[in-house]
Amino acid sequence: MRALRQLRMNVGILFTARRHRVDLIRALARRPQLLLGTALYEVAIGLSARVETRLKVLAELKVAALVACEYCLDIGSALARESGLTEGQLQDLPRYQASDAYDDEERLVLELAEAMTRAPVVITEELRSRLDRGFAPAQLSELAVVIAWENQRARLNQALGIRPSGFSDGEFCVLPEPAGV
Repeated sequence: MRALRQLRMNVGILFTARRHRVDLIRALARRPQLLLGTALYEVAIGLSARVETRLKVLAELKVAALVACEYCLDIGSALARESGLTEGQLQDLPRYQASDAYDDEERLVLELAEAMTRAPVVITEELRSRLDRGFAPAQLSELAVVIAWENQRARLNQALGIRPSGFSDGEFCVLPEPAGV
């Protein structure tokens, strides 16, 4: 049931685009097999629902902020609101470690997203231990895939010049975080 809600939410947000609706599809249509593969992977992730949607969206948004993908920040902020994240959480994303807006589980997810987005990736034994205590193996796999995929998405969107589509027009939108994280 959670997977269907998640897919419905994602598709619903896509229909709220105000501009540049087909930039990514147009870019990937040059290589139809890549468009198909990307779509299938998106559906597979959407159907995986061992982790609460809001946690996955939170992780994706952190990656988007670190990679500075404007399209990802635009759609991610809209998805975050739709999944129940508060404006305070969105505003405090750069300082999540010290913010009262996040609980321990959310901080752990954000820490993983940050660690997986750094180059090189550094997952310490201490972080791995906390992740193993906080999440079942299937949940941790899902989180890692979501974070890795958002890194791929954000970097692909930037390389192809995919522009923000107005998903968060008139609402708070997370901003890119300074480099060096």
